[in-house]
Amino acid sequence: MDRSQKSETVASLNAVLNEAGVVVVTRNLGLTVAQSTALRGKIRDAGASYKVAKNSLAKLAIKDTDYVGLNDLLTGPTALASSVDPVAAAKAVVEFAKTNDKIEIVGGSLGSLVLNVDGVKALASLPSLDQLRGTIIGLVQAPATKIAQLVTAPAAKVARVFSAYAEAA
Repeated sequence: MDRSQKSETVASLNAVLNEAGVVVVTRNLGLTVAQSTALRGKIRDAGASYKVAKNSLAKLAIKDTDYVGLNDLLTGPTALASSVDPVAAAKAVVEFAKTNDKIEIVGGSLGSLVLNVDGVKALASLPSLDQLRGTIIGLVQAPATKIAQLVTAPAAKVARVFSAYAEAA
């Protein structure tokens, strides 16, 4: 890699990190090409990205971001999974790590808050941003539905009473 390619890699990684809500650091312990492809596909499906970069370049990229605390985790063959959704990358990596022992979760960062392995796993157990939005919308819509039912109920009762009198006559 020449100097211009290195600077492009650092700039690209820095741009990804500036937009990310969470970054998970993983250690590759001998993934095959098929396993690596499966991991990348799972992470991509979750709306996250997975970058393997030299640690020296990754350290340069995180220097001006909230993820400076990850500096100590970048040792050995590492890769960075990141996503805008604060749960997506962690969830995808933890699910893959459950079925494959050749990837190790080193830690992560939620903004400037550095997470250990247990913190990443706890983050992965939370519902995603879309699930939370759905729950909130359901909670907001439920009272509106109840109010609409209560408003129309008296009119329906009056209509049934009139209908009963009409049938009796």
